Amino acid sequence: MDDNDNQLIEIARELISKRFKEDHHHIAATLRTISGNIFSGVHVEAYIGRITVCGEAIAIGAAATGGDTEIDTIVAVNELGDIVSPCGMCRELISDYSINARVIIVRNGKPVKVNILELLPDKYTREDR
Repeated sequence: MDDNDNQLIEIARELISKRFKEDHHHIAATLRTISGNIFSGVHVEAYIGRITVCGEAIAIGAAATGGDTEIDTIVAVNELGDIVSPCGMCRELISDYSINARVIIVRNGKPVKVNILELLPDKYTREDR
């Protein structure tokens, strides 16, 4: 963890503090690409839960829209600003875009940075087909 990582956390916290809306936006995610660009997004909740889209996916979509999807580091926070670990679908998505992406999570009460594959062991890949 360094100042750049702390900056990602703060950007996500600022975003959710501005955009939190009950039953609509509970999570904000911010990522930095290998080239140094920063992209963010909030989760988009729907009344029909299966069409809800996670904040990490929205941030990756913003990066894709910007033409820069090689993720270096990504973090998500809840409406209280607490760091949250990505769900299983987001773990798959993050690793599909950047197998070497690092994710900021909390371990033993402290933020740490881990490789996405540590959160997704034995990942199924296109090569496995």
